[in-house]
Amino acid sequence: MKTTLSLSLCAAALALAGCGQGNSNNAATAQPDAAQEAAGEKTIAASLDQNSRFFQAAKAVGLDATLAGPGPYTVLVPTDEAFGKVQGALSDPAKPENRAEITRALTYHILPGVVLAEDISKAIDNGGGKAVLATMGGETLTATKEGDAIVLTDSAGGKAKVTQADVKATNGVIHHVDAVLAPPAGGGDKPAG
Repeated sequence: MKTTLSLSLCAAALALAGCGQGNSNNAATAQPDAAQEAAGEKTIAASLDQNSRFFQAAKAVGLDATLAGPGPYTVLVPTDEAFGKVQGALSDPAKPENRAEITRALTYHILPGVVLAEDISKAIDNGGGKAVLATMGGETLTATKEGDAIVLTDSAGGKAKVTQADVKATNGVIHHVDAVLAPPAGGGDKPAG
């Protein structure tokens, strides 16, 4: 069990260290000039509600430091209400034994690079109605549209709608979503959809 946890933590650390270094399938992996000009004055970490459940979970596993770093990142931030519906490790981020599972769940909500809502929308249109987005945790999400709304689907078919898009920060962008997305069980990845 200790070896699995250590390996999981090492894999998560490697995934974090490799973020923003080009090898992503996402449409926008480097912050374009227009996005840099429109960027906010605070990092993603500083832009998040410090009392939110997402930030508290990120802080519990050390991802707050990553989200304060150079990036760029695109972060899908579920509402506190959405976190309230989740059971398991995310419901108690303070427990050390939950660290690997929380890291995996949160990195599933982070995309390397700056991926604006317009980028996702164009990718959906160009993909015939859906686009596969690579996450920082090495998994994928499927993006589709319901009317004008962007909907992200996890491997189990769970859906989260983007409720507020393109909250710009100095090191990336935040999209607020109405649900917590679940990475594939056991680390295997099967694109949703």
